[in-house]
Amino acid sequence: MYAVVRTGGRQYRAEPGAVIDVERLPVEEGSSLELDEVLLVAPDGGDVMIGKPLVAGARVRATCLAQYRARKILVFKYVPKQRYRKRRGHRQYYTRLRIDEIVV
Repeated sequence: MYAVVRTGGRQYRAEPGAVIDVERLPVEEGSSLELDEVLLVAPDGGDVMIGKPLVAGARVRATCLAQYRARKILVFKYVPKQRYRKRRGHRQYYTRLRIDEIVV
């Protein structure tokens, strides 16, 4: 069984027991939460439920494992023959979730 959930403007495939990294959510480490924007639910051996746009009554329960920042990426801007160079770094915030169950 799996579900497709939307959080932080992105879509993720959620399966019970899986660990996913999503955009930062305001939750404490170790606490549980429910993702209620479920776009699709595919049960084992059953019919796929596709939402229009959301599946009614479906939720995904998850536990927050960690709040962390990704590795730094470098953004370098350069204009040739103009002596223009800019160097910036960026580190994105993420929340690591363990999917506990899918409730339909």
